Amino acid sequence: MKINILTIFPEMFEPIKASMIGRAIQNEILDIQIVDIREYTEDKHKRVDDTSYGGGVGMVMQVQPILDAYKKNEFGGEVLYMSPRGELLSGDIAADLASRSEITILCGHYEGIDERALELLNAREVSIGDYVLTGGELPAMVLIDTLARFIDGVLASEESVIDESIYSGLLEYPHYSKPREYEGLNVPEVLLSGDHQEIDLWRWEQSLKLTKERRPDLFEKYLDRELKLSKREKSILDKYRI
Repeated sequence: MKINILTIFPEMFEPIKASMIGRAIQNEILDIQIVDIREYTEDKHKRVDDTSYGGGVGMVMQVQPILDAYKKNEFGGEVLYMSPRGELLSGDIAADLASRSEITILCGHYEGIDERALELLNAREVSIGDYVLTGGELPAMVLIDTLARFIDGVLASEESVIDESIYSGLLEYPHYSKPREYEGLNVPEVLLSGDHQEIDLWRWEQSLKLTKERRPDLFEKYLDRELKLSKREKSILDKYRI
């Protein structure tokens, strides 16, 4: 998959070249092209922003360098603009984007970008939450990391996406590793039993409990699903329905 990034701070994307994404790049599963919008401005001082028509605080990124950066690199695929006014990023959106062969991510800065850039690029606005950051670079990295997990070969196995945390419909159960005891806190006995059926039931119950406590909205959605449960599973679920 090819992911193009338009930004005025290309150096901010160095961290994304590490770990899982870095391995995917090395293995040629992902091709990430980062373009500095400043290199395409017609201003001799490399400015890419100016004051806002109509007045107001802050500067606005100009349409010309953005469009030239996009066109001269012959980028393609859907253009995504990271913006707090966009649709909220979800697993479904990430999975859909991961099925594409190419996307282009536009990172804004200052007070935003000239609306004409969005219109001419037919940009789709995407948000990572109801808050405002100084620019679109961090949200772009969140988007890339999220969608990359749905691409074959990026993770160790397909199961790790399907069974992982919120994609299952529930929050993730607690994890434990060595040592068995630390400062008076012990690993739950069931995890040491070797009985994988009991372990699975314990983990599922922990997920139910955490989801009801912390995300009751997700819990209600989970209850609305058509669940194929065993007698024991139904008994466990009934404890949390109230």
